[in-house]
Amino acid sequence: MEVVESASDDQFVKEDAMILAAIVAIIAIAMLCSLLLNLIIYALPLYVGTTAGLWAHASGTGVLVSVIAGGLTAITVLVIAQWLLAVVRSPLLLAVVGLLFALPAAFAGYHAVYGIVGLVMPPNAGSIVLSSIGALAVGIMAWVRVPTTGHNR
Repeated sequence: MEVVESASDDQFVKEDAMILAAIVAIIAIAMLCSLLLNLIIYALPLYVGTTAGLWAHASGTGVLVSVIAGGLTAITVLVIAQWLLAVVRSPLLLAVVGLLFALPAAFAGYHAVYGIVGLVMPPNAGSIVLSSIGALAVGIMAWVRVPTTGHNR
């Protein structure tokens, strides 16, 4: 009987597969971070819509009605915010609207970075510091992006 070795027993093939897996993982993380940064301005409508949907469900409505209520509430919040950004001329009121969008975005950014950091290191003070830096970066990015989404100034 003749024993045939597979190609996967070759040391170079295993190393190539590990390098390829690391590259694909880095690309996937970069794409997820890009998606997060593109969607940060929708954190406030998402939170408000989710809260409204959960409240509707807890008050005894069905699942379908709760989902519809949450979706309509999120759309309403987004439309009102866009209208405020288009109408308001005061820098102070624009800052308030920007802050209303930046705080939930920072909260979401903290938890997104904490989840990513939690994949590679145990929860300790370092992961909290990195997550806080991520929250600050995401919050600043939302703060900068929100006032420009209403209209051209």
